Amino acid sequence: MNKFIFSVIMVCMGFACQAQDIALPTPNKTGGKPLMDVLNERQSTREFSDKDLDLQTLSDLLWTAYGFNRDGMRVVPSANNKQEFTIYAVLKSGVYVYDAKENVLILKVSGDLREKAGKQDFVAVAPLNLVYVADLNVTSKETANADVGFIAQNVYLYCASVGLGTVVRGWFDGNDIKTAFGLAENQAPILAQTVGYRK
Repeated sequence: MNKFIFSVIMVCMGFACQAQDIALPTPNKTGGKPLMDVLNERQSTREFSDKDLDLQTLSDLLWTAYGFNRDGMRVVPSANNKQEFTIYAVLKSGVYVYDAKENVLILKVSGDLREKAGKQDFVAVAPLNLVYVADLNVTSKETANADVGFIAQNVYLYCASVGLGTVVRGWFDGNDIKTAFGLAENQAPILAQTVGYRK
């Protein structure tokens, strides 16, 4: 009996270690509303439900933001193809880095740190906040400021296509984010974007 209990504990411990990261389903790369429709419906939302996004929606959204659409090329352009961004996904369960090649969210900090992602009240309510972090060792902040717009607009268009709410935000404490997320000196939070179901 003791051996059985020990085996169950070891299996559970192993599962817990494996469960830290979130494996995402393969993103859907077809379908959605016509482009002219989503351009017409694109809008900012500042009132969100706390309902979680399902994993398929999360996968599709992140691919739209910063996935790969062909060999080594992102779905968004960047100056000199520097691909300087890392997307941090802030969920109720923790802060994750989106690994587009493996299609997985890698846990960086556990616990609900959504309120760290911005100053507005809705930031701590919505199920997802994306923080776009640039590597200033490979590009300038000025260039990153331009490149991040492509990512944010892709998220806006995806959200309009599937009926989600979103708003892009510049009101956050960059130093607070760097400390809370454990960012390196060369990593700069450039912009944030809240995503969720409209309240």
